[in-house]
Amino acid sequence: MSGDEVVARRERLARLANAGQRIGYACFMAAVIVFIVGAVRGFTGVEVTIVVAALAAGSVTLAPAIVLGYAAKAAEREEREGRDR
Repeated sequence: MSGDEVVARRERLARLANAGQRIGYACFMAAVIVFIVGAVRGFTGVEVTIVVAALAAGSVTLAPAIVLGYAAKAAEREEREGRDR
């Protein structure tokens, strides 16, 4: 793989990580909003299901996205430090 292909792949993975983080945090926000609505109105089965599903989806999406984001940033930092030497 040439250097340009590596940089392009890293940029794609960084964009994927960014999208995953946005989706994950949006799922957590939805869970909080539905939880507050449910707490005010009295929880229904649908609200509980939505909160649990949103928390699960947020966790499954956000955890790998955070790790991938850190990996992409570390690789970029390592490459930048290697060029500076």
